[in-house]
Amino acid sequence: MTDQDKNKWWTLGAVCVATFMLLLDITIVNVALPDIAKDLHSSFSDLQWVVDAYSLGLAALLLSAGSLADRIGRRKVFAGGIVVFTVASLLCALSGTPFVLDLARALQGVGGAAMFATSLALIAGAFSGRERGTAFGIWGATIGGAVAIGPLIGGALTQGIGWEAIFLINLPIGILALFVTFTRVAESRDEDAPPTDVPGVVAFSGGLFLLIFALVRGNAEGWGSPLIVGFLIGAAVLLVGFVVIEARSRYPMLDLNLFRKPAFGGASIAAFALSASMFAMFLYLTLYIQNVLGYKPFDAGLRFLPLSLVSFFVAPIAGRLSERVPVRWLIGTGLLLVAAALISMSAVDANSAWTVLLPGFLIAGAGVGLVNAPLGSTAIQVAPPQKAGMASGINSTFRQVGIATGIAAYGALFQHLLATKATGPLARVPAEVLASGQVKLFPPAAQGQFRDIFTASLGELFVVAAIVALAGAVLSAALLRPRDFAPAPAAPQAAEPAAA
Repeated sequence: MTDQDKNKWWTLGAVCVATFMLLLDITIVNVALPDIAKDLHSSFSDLQWVVDAYSLGLAALLLSAGSLADRIGRRKVFAGGIVVFTVASLLCALSGTPFVLDLARALQGVGGAAMFATSLALIAGAFSGRERGTAFGIWGATIGGAVAIGPLIGGALTQGIGWEAIFLINLPIGILALFVTFTRVAESRDEDAPPTDVPGVVAFSGGLFLLIFALVRGNAEGWGSPLIVGFLIGAAVLLVGFVVIEARSRYPMLDLNLFRKPAFGGASIAAFALSASMFAMFLYLTLYIQNVLGYKPFDAGLRFLPLSLVSFFVAPIAGRLSERVPVRWLIGTGLLLVAAALISMSAVDANSAWTVLLPGFLIAGAGVGLVNAPLGSTAIQVAPPQKAGMASGINSTFRQVGIATGIAAYGALFQHLLATKATGPLARVPAEVLASGQVKLFPPAAQGQFRDIFTASLGELFVVAAIVALAGAVLSAALLRPRDFAPAPAAPQAAEPAAA
């Protein structure tokens, strides 16, 4: 075996380790949130930002990181991402206040964007032919594994050592991945790569931040307050400006022409709907299982395992089915299953045990597996070959935007529902305190009433999330037209690079 043959497997190893690390921090943190809240005296809004800050960092910079890597070197950007992510993980562990933790989580998202945006390109550059398919399969299995065991690892570390351990574990992993990257991974770049779309990055990230901030703080500040109204107007202006910038830019980070094929829009809607429905609800499920039902972090992680395992085993089956079954039916059916699962979970009440969630976890696992397997490849297949990287990045961006906006919007609705249902002494408790689900904060006489209003509000939240999943199912099934998967004519493809 030549050095080149050896190094390509080292490259795959480094990419898989880094990918595992950054995706683990999407799932691992959920079961640690109640402990973080107690230790740092975090409000409900602070907990939302622990998740949203990371998703915002990923969403805002995913596309631009790929463009930058093409120009200055993919290995260089990948290694820089590892450094930023590892340092940010240390800062997370050392955080003494919620604000510092949220800033560190945003920095983690920046590093994660650099790693994730370059992962596929590094694998594609190291492998060819049938081995490339094998390498992509291993990378995909790594993603599935991180999602499957994240809650369990998070629970074990939080309960056994402390919430800081979920971030400190990234240090040795990051150092190892960095060493392998510098010693075994070859550098590659595209000499004709377009410049980074800086105006687009600023408009998109700024607009998204203002929108999420307004949703998170709307109840506390008042929806009619000058701050919230100003932020919502600012978000609208920046996001509309982003579309205008991308339409007029010679080198857009998001090529709007891709959406001329309805199937690309369908894949983007499916990515957003899946994240904004099921994955955005993980925060609220965690608060219910740990704070209301009283399970410790590891026990909570165990209860998420049925969903993760079913998804892990259904995904490869869905991948094989996608060769014989139209993708629209796989993705549409998967989102319908997610909607059914969320409706099932809405049966929760004050007297429920965690098992009331179990049928929903099993159904949701099947749905997530059916959607995830074909979704990424769908976005690539309906795009011109030279835009495959951008298409994949856009799909991942829609996923992160779905998580960020879903958590923020559900949080605003959840607090409103709790405030309207609270009566007596609970009516004087701030909605943010009620939303945290910490039943032990209240005297025994009020705990029963608190469970009533918390579970009733949570049930309504499940129904809203189900509607999001259902809308995603209908729209994606309608837009994922089989004819959009046909190869584009040669002439337009040849002309495309000049405009890109």
